[in-house]
Amino acid sequence: MHDDTTRPLPFPALRRRGFLAATGAGTLALAGCGGGSGSDDGGGGGSPRKGGRLRAAFAGGGASETLDPHLANLFADVARAKALFDKLADYGADLSARPRLAEKWEPDKALDRWRITLREATFHDGRPVTARDVLYSYRRIADPKRAFRAKASLEPIDLDASRATGARTLEFVLKRPTAEFPNVLAAFGAYIVPEGATGFDTAPVGSGPFRFVSFTPGRSAVFRRYDGYWEGAPHLDEVEFLVANEESARINALLGGQIEYAHELNPTTARAHENEGRIGIVRLRGSAMQAFCMKTDRPPFDDPRVRRAFFLIADRRELVEGALSGAGEVGNDLFGKGYEYYAGGLPQREQDLGRARALLRQAGAEDLKVTLDTSPVAAGFTEAAGIFRDQAKKAGVTVEVRTGSKDSYWSDILDNGTLCCYRSGAMPIEAHLSQRLLTDSSTNATQWRHKDFDALYQQAQSTRDRTGRAAVYERMQRRLHAEGGFLIWGFADWIIGTARTVRGVGTEAPANTLDWARFDKVWLA
Repeated sequence: MHDDTTRPLPFPALRRRGFLAATGAGTLALAGCGGGSGSDDGGGGGSPRKGGRLRAAFAGGGASETLDPHLANLFADVARAKALFDKLADYGADLSARPRLAEKWEPDKALDRWRITLREATFHDGRPVTARDVLYSYRRIADPKRAFRAKASLEPIDLDASRATGARTLEFVLKRPTAEFPNVLAAFGAYIVPEGATGFDTAPVGSGPFRFVSFTPGRSAVFRRYDGYWEGAPHLDEVEFLVANEESARINALLGGQIEYAHELNPTTARAHENEGRIGIVRLRGSAMQAFCMKTDRPPFDDPRVRRAFFLIADRRELVEGALSGAGEVGNDLFGKGYEYYAGGLPQREQDLGRARALLRQAGAEDLKVTLDTSPVAAGFTEAAGIFRDQAKKAGVTVEVRTGSKDSYWSDILDNGTLCCYRSGAMPIEAHLSQRLLTDSSTNATQWRHKDFDALYQQAQSTRDRTGRAAVYERMQRRLHAEGGFLIWGFADWIIGTARTVRGVGTEAPANTLDWARFDKVWLA
């Protein structure tokens, strides 16, 4: 182990084939705090042992990477952020909020004031985590001049009125009653940083299980075990995050013994190696929403009839079988299948090319031509684009597939284009709504902006009774199902490859939840 940040880039041969040690991004993250469920990837069990460096490869997001946890967006970003930092709460495998730095939370009767008690935890420089750090972190995220991921989720909090009531206690004053406030504490990107912290790429200080050693944008990030971690020191000495945008580079590096953990493998790759014995395969079922994203604020998708036509063009089963090699299940144009509040009573939408043609005629778009942006940045994206292009042709629609850069795809498609391939990891349905579908949401990829929809979200958040709250969420989902901008065709298994020496990888943790990428719970046999 070395602190030398000038050492040469690991695996230069792999670099020539696209293995880039860089930070990417992760979209994508609960009460009680426990370790991830263990996997027997390496064969056999045994007690955890200390030591060693685990090298983990993720798909990345290009040269603009940062260790600022409030900017974490893609999977590689989130994995690094959770190694260095922690949140007040996080999402369990069932997408319920579980305490982390917050030891407990208690609302008043009106649900508009919540008292938070922090657990005893320290930052890597030995300072205790205090209420002042929490308030600073949240106020930084809420800065109107910045576009931090968790800003929309923190919107219910009146941060001017909220205050520290002690070193480890604080009171959040809310703008309105919020029954599911713990979900706000668990919001993606809502990491706690030391009061006054601004720069994160040279010497970031967090309270997570690993502390900073080195970070070279476009190359690697190395973190070392923090012995003072409140939940217990990690088993590993170090974890190194590497970025390999090509799935072939990740699996070849794993097979060649150059890494021990390969994030996001293709179903065909997993099937080829699952019973071979050289590597372990972990399948996290139904983890990733797969969709086409239609921009609802511009032609042709500013016409809801065109959006409905596209819903009816899609053959979801063909997309799951072709793009995901069957490793998933069909979607119904709604996020969060199987999660709390999911509107499972809506009829499953099926392909209906005749009805799609009729809707296009009504909209004056019989000879519609549209560009579909895609990229090999995610498994199944390019395959899904080709399949949907062929499906659309049967309805008289010409789809031109445009393949974008893996490095800049996610930023490119957020505001630009009209139709694109899209995916998301797990999160509560209310978090999906707040982060992606409200007027001020910072990752509103469909440009869905409706004040009455915003008002329904606030109504749901203010409804104390769960049954009443569920009714409002169902009303919102019915509208999205009828005319929203997400054509959600499937939910993919999340597939991870590990060396046979790796133990402790969570097997029941959807991507973006607490026990996903929990490298503090992993050890090398």
